[in-house]
Amino acid sequence: MQFGFNDEQRQLRKTIRNFAEAEIKPHVMEWDESQEFPVDVFRSLGKLGVLGAVFPEDLGGSGFSYVDYVVITEELARVDPSIALSVAAHVSLCTNHIYTAGSEEQKRRYIPKLASGEWIGCWSLTEPDVGSDAGGARTTAVREGDCWVLNGVKTFTTNAHIADICVAMAVTDRAASSHGISTFIVHKGTPGFRFGKKENKLGMRCSPTGEVLFTNCRLPASQLCGQPGEGFIDSLRILDGGRISIAALSVGIAQGAYEAALKYSKQRKQFGRFISEFQAIQHKLADIATDIEAARLLTLRAAWMKDSGLAVNKESSMAKLFASETAVRVSNEAVQIHGGYGFIKDYPVEKFYRDSKLCTIGEGTSEIQKLVIARQLLKSD
Repeated sequence: MQFGFNDEQRQLRKTIRNFAEAEIKPHVMEWDESQEFPVDVFRSLGKLGVLGAVFPEDLGGSGFSYVDYVVITEELARVDPSIALSVAAHVSLCTNHIYTAGSEEQKRRYIPKLASGEWIGCWSLTEPDVGSDAGGARTTAVREGDCWVLNGVKTFTTNAHIADICVAMAVTDRAASSHGISTFIVHKGTPGFRFGKKENKLGMRCSPTGEVLFTNCRLPASQLCGQPGEGFIDSLRILDGGRISIAALSVGIAQGAYEAALKYSKQRKQFGRFISEFQAIQHKLADIATDIEAARLLTLRAAWMKDSGLAVNKESSMAKLFASETAVRVSNEAVQIHGGYGFIKDYPVEKFYRDSKLCTIGEGTSEIQKLVIARQLLKSD
């Protein structure tokens, strides 16, 4: 077993960190306040190879491993989790669904433009009355001749309102339950397809989240992605990888909050001493630094297993569960170390604090992760 990065991965981390510090960090609070997504910066990430991270070079991708992708996601989230979230939805969910389940023609049509950033992608599974019970979806797709006609509402779709391509799940055979849901690729501008309400969120505010609406949206049969009725099963496979990216995002949030708290503790004086000299602060720093390393190792293990072609259902859920809860704990302690200043927007920890909570909810709540893990544990006997 090896616990280090190779020279290429260290250089990759340096490249992404330099980009994030130069192109993202100066604008973090501006974008957070305005809730405006920096499309130009997103497309620049495409030029860096970030948006095609885990896809092969012959499809326009970068040919990176999932371990590389963890490094990228962590570095982006260390500066602005909102940007990392939109990247994760674009790469791990939308593009990866097409890569995993799509036909060869669909892969060659869509992945190069998604990998370059020419097109931005979103992925729609959740519905207003159907959250964790995604298999109970109500959005329908009815076959009419050579077309499918979609009707329904999706919600909590990351990258809604900026997406050129939407990968969406709809019921095609109600009687078949979870084997009656299919996946469709929908282009922006398709009649009957539009974005609805844009959500006003606690955190991750520059990454747009909103509704996707289908009203007699007629799609050619060629827009079916994967086998009919296997959309939900494919979605579960996609989420296994997606949870690795959310775990990495969580590690990045925790790392950013920790670094801010560590720096502050060395500058802030109370009772004539730097607060880093007080044992209470030292204990907080020790605890959160240890938690971050544990979360990082769980995440890298899941990524390594995926790169090795191993099943990661349990391991990705463990990584996502622990890392997301760690991000909340660490950002909370980082605010506490700052005292009153941690509650002020002039200091970065208040944004990390707000952003962190989504990680325990999106792509399966912490409670769902525990159910997934327990199911795998009970199967192993």
